[in-house]
Amino acid sequence: MIDDFAKDYLHGQLKVTREALIWKLDGLSEYDIRRPLTATGTNLLGLVKHLATWEARYLGEIFDRPFPEPLPRWQDADGSDLWATQDETREQIINFYRRAWNHADATITELPIDAPGHVPWWPRPDVKLFNMMVHVLQDTTRHAGHADILREQLDGRTGVMAEYEERIDTAARAAHRAKVEQAAQAAGGSTVRTRGD
Repeated sequence: MIDDFAKDYLHGQLKVTREALIWKLDGLSEYDIRRPLTATGTNLLGLVKHLATWEARYLGEIFDRPFPEPLPRWQDADGSDLWATQDETREQIINFYRRAWNHADATITELPIDAPGHVPWWPRPDVKLFNMMVHVLQDTTRHAGHADILREQLDGRTGVMAEYEERIDTAARAAHRAKVEQAAQAAGGSTVRTRGD
């Protein structure tokens, strides 16, 4: 009984988090979803491509359920799954992610939570479906958090779903940011500077 509850709960959370990540691309230009927004080149579409690749692997390949499309060999991981080439479209990558999660969903549905798997690149390679569901959910949630910050940097939009998104109140945000800045400077031993300083 608890196994079914745990499996359904983890699966439900994974489904919600996947959709939240895809939503972060909504309404952005091709340039904005691809452009490097951190020193390491992290970008929104690259996060989707990365999660699609690894979900197909972690909730497919390691349970002897290979994804029906070619994936790069894990031995050859070179970071190319973290960004989109100019020839890869938004639709191609989002559809790849949806196919990967459909494949993963079938694995989750068809196998018991204690089904054995093997991750050859892990120090302790023998795992259960439960381990991999937790791992994929954690990784997806982590990257959805990255996407939250990247999206906020681009246009100020925040939230986890369109239906819960609140209108941006720029004055309230500016006042809050100023309060946070003032506290940071006070803790750091300096005073708040005005724009004219």
